[in-house]
Amino acid sequence: MEETNFSCVKCGKVTCDSQNFPYPQGCVTEGLSKEALAWAEAEYHKEENQRIAQAAASIEGQFYGKKTRVEEVVLFAKRIGAKKVGIATCAGTIREARTFAKILEQNGIEAVGVACKVGNQDKTQIGIPEENKIRPGNHEPYCNPIMQAAFLDEQKTDLNVVMGLCVGHDTLFFKYCKGLSTVLFTKDRVAGHCAVLPLYQAESYYSRLTKKPVEE
Repeated sequence: MEETNFSCVKCGKVTCDSQNFPYPQGCVTEGLSKEALAWAEAEYHKEENQRIAQAAASIEGQFYGKKTRVEEVVLFAKRIGAKKVGIATCAGTIREARTFAKILEQNGIEAVGVACKVGNQDKTQIGIPEENKIRPGNHEPYCNPIMQAAFLDEQKTDLNVVMGLCVGHDTLFFKYCKGLSTVLFTKDRVAGHCAVLPLYQAESYYSRLTKKPVEE
């Protein structure tokens, strides 16, 4: 695959989803070599990858626009044969995590969860100064996604579900987690956990985002 200044985010045609030929000039799909396509196809024929891809595609095909994300995650877990699901949750969304655990158990799936503040170690221990705490001068545990990942790996979960981990903390979770993972929802305290809201309103209330850099 060659480097290009053109990518899918600059294309409004989405020919690859409709076969509405011709492809636009510089299209990523058209630029793929036969070798690259053959390599990806071969990867999908590996047992675990095939099981995941088929489960995801069948859920999309059967329930497109009919099932919520919660229901889709449960169905996905069932279709890949997951018996034990790990929940990596933000401490601030523990109520939602408990509800999701009940839903999993209602569907015959064991649920084991771990909150982001596991270990209860103060933020200063990883070099965060007092002034960068939410409440300076108080004991304030740092989020511990590395330990969340290690705990769920130790529990030998078949699938892990991320619920509301902060930006960056989710990055560390995925970096250290060895098991299969998916995301149920992302945290956005301002937009009620609807992280795409500013994108929907980018021409109105959030138009500033496309006109100038985000302020520090």
